[in-house]
Amino acid sequence: MALVPYGGGAGGSASMAMPMLTVDNYTVWAIKAQAIFDVHTVWEAVEPGDAAVNARKDKMARALLLRALPEDVLLQVSMKLTAREVWDSLKVRFVGADRVRAARLATLRGEFDRLKMADGEELDVYGGRLAAMAARYANLGETLGDAALVKKLLDMVPDRLFPVVAGIEQFHDVTMMAFDEALGRLRAFDERVRRRGQDGGERGGEQLLMTAAQWAARERRHGGARDDD
Repeated sequence: MALVPYGGGAGGSASMAMPMLTVDNYTVWAIKAQAIFDVHTVWEAVEPGDAAVNARKDKMARALLLRALPEDVLLQVSMKLTAREVWDSLKVRFVGADRVRAARLATLRGEFDRLKMADGEELDVYGGRLAAMAARYANLGETLGDAALVKKLLDMVPDRLFPVVAGIEQFHDVTMMAFDEALGRLRAFDERVRRRGQDGGERGGEQLLMTAAQWAARERRHGGARDDD
């Protein structure tokens, strides 16, 4: 993702560069843009609520937005005079009007229902895919709550994690559990299982070596007995 350096304003630096908007990165772009606006204390120009918009902050927010747009999109929104107008225009263009939004939500719900943990997939990777799905919901104005995320996570984990899933469901109210907490509990149990498996493998190796040594001693004894014969 290309970055557009911005050095103006308090705390402005290349490290807080605006990401360049593309045809397929709007969701991630909007999240990063809002975070950068918060750093520059100009997000209120985009979402002012009931308060009056500070003219200087509005100009800075609009400038940040325009600097992050490709030329074709820039030309289409250049006549928008406020940061809010530019932001709303981009949202309509990339998220769509109500009918398009409803269709995208239906598609997204289907994707979420079909989202499964692949064979050999790490917990953190699958958890990241679930979190990304929540971000896509939020970008369409919907909330994918912790309860739905936790249920999906617990339903999709591999067999080796079923004991901790049973414990979580028995001793905790999963409808009230935070997604990060559920993921953390599963991760801790998974790490413990893996560690015990490694320890077991080492003990198994030691046992195998002892058996081989005993077999060699037995062979020597038998060989000595045959030599005596």
